[in-house]
Amino acid sequence: METYHLAELSITYNENTTRLAFTAAQLVVVTETGFKLWYIEIDGMTQTSLLRMFNESEQIGVTLAGITAGGKPFNAYGYFHPNVQHHAAAIRGDGELAGF
Repeated sequence: METYHLAELSITYNENTTRLAFTAAQLVVVTETGFKLWYIEIDGMTQTSLLRMFNESEQIGVTLAGITAGGKPFNAYGYFHPNVQHHAAAIRGDGELAGF
C-alpha cells in the first residue's frame, strides 16, 4: 500500500469542473497479488453545497485530475462519496489511475 498526499484535486461532473478546497487529502494505492485498486480520502472540505449536492444525487461518478505533494500529476474516474457532517469525502477509484 502506498499513500500520497495531494496538493491539488479537481473533479468534473455534469460537464462542470470544480477545484476542491480541503485541509488534507491523500491518494491510497493498494496492490495485492497483481490487482491494483485506489481511493482518495479528503478532509476539511469547505464546499458544503458540493457535499450536499452529491449526498442527494444518485449520479456520483466524477472524472478527476490531481497533483501529489511531490508534483506527480494523475487522472482517473471514480465515485464521489460525501460525508457532509464531517466536511469530508472519499472517492472510490474505478479503473486505471493514469500517471501511476
